Amino acid sequence: QVYLEESGGGSVQAGESLTLSCVVTGSTFSDHAFGWFRRAPGKDQEFVAAISWSGGGKFYANTAKGRFAISRDNTKNTVFLQMNNLMPEDTAVYYCAADRGPIATIDAGRYAYWGQGTQVTISS
Repeated sequence: QVYLEESGGGSVQAGESLTLSCVVTGSTFSDHAFGWFRRAPGKDQEFVAAISWSGGGKFYANTAKGRFAISRDNTKNTVFLQMNNLMPEDTAVYYCAADRGPIATIDAGRYAYWGQGTQVTISS
């Protein structure tokens, strides 16, 4: 079993930045790829970013490219999502998820373990 706990959400103005963290316990951290997903009010869940076990493979949604950066610290069992130049349309609950294996993917169905989410609210 893999346990994930997100933090770092909050309410900020458009153009500002936030860094989300996801602390992982219960499994060997480096065995897993991780992803960030989000769900905005009234919308389906969508992929944001993913990172492979080594950090060498990364994927981003088009809406995240150039503004968001995913990273991981294998010594601290933590995954990060640095979000810059935030916009009101980024408002959502952000979820960290762990893949069963080490290869990053944008497919939510591949992620077996999910955190509870952290709220991000961007005002204009």
